[in-house]
Amino acid sequence: MIATPDRTPLSRAFFDRPVLEVAPDLLGRLLVRTTPDGPITLRLTEVEAYDGQNDPGSHAYRGRTPRNEVMFGPPGHVYVYFTYGMWHCMNLVCGPDGRASAVLLRAGEVIEGAELARKRRLSARNDKELAKGPARLATALDVDRALDGTDACTADETPLRMLTGTPVLSDQVRNGPRTGVVGEGGDGDVHPWRYWVADDPTVSPYRAHVPRNRRS
Repeated sequence: MIATPDRTPLSRAFFDRPVLEVAPDLLGRLLVRTTPDGPITLRLTEVEAYDGQNDPGSHAYRGRTPRNEVMFGPPGHVYVYFTYGMWHCMNLVCGPDGRASAVLLRAGEVIEGAELARKRRLSARNDKELAKGPARLATALDVDRALDGTDACTADETPLRMLTGTPVLSDQVRNGPRTGVVGEGGDGDVHPWRYWVADDPTVSPYRAHVPRNRRS
């Protein structure tokens, strides 16, 4: 018998910890996106940790900017960025206020509101692909920069909320190099900071960074 997921909101204290503790602990937790058409609930199955100014792969490695400002703010808030001029990606800020670190939400299983997610992910071949990758996840949940800075640690009816869900057992958690990260930050021996649920069909495939060809 499958246990009913815990719908209690995750506390601020949950996120006010080192990013390498928070990231694997997010697997199995629930993200609720409230839209005008109804809620979409996602069970997280894959994440990546980024440790701010200690991490060459992080947006905050070189310090505070208008783009990454939310990463330096209180834990439990949402950091959304725009990439490649096409896609949005969603992160959850963790660690103490003033120290930038965040967890990228890479993939998940849509367990409620799939009919709403399908309308935004018309290219998905099946429901397992609705949020299989960070850009797909943000698209399925209708997340863009307008939600940057949203507090996800509240019982109120906010656009994005994190709930306790059903944490994944440690023997079902896998980790390895982060996807598509260049240079030292992509070294899996130094930063094996991608975490996922073993054998879950919603986890995205690993891809090493491939430099783009520049036009002459």
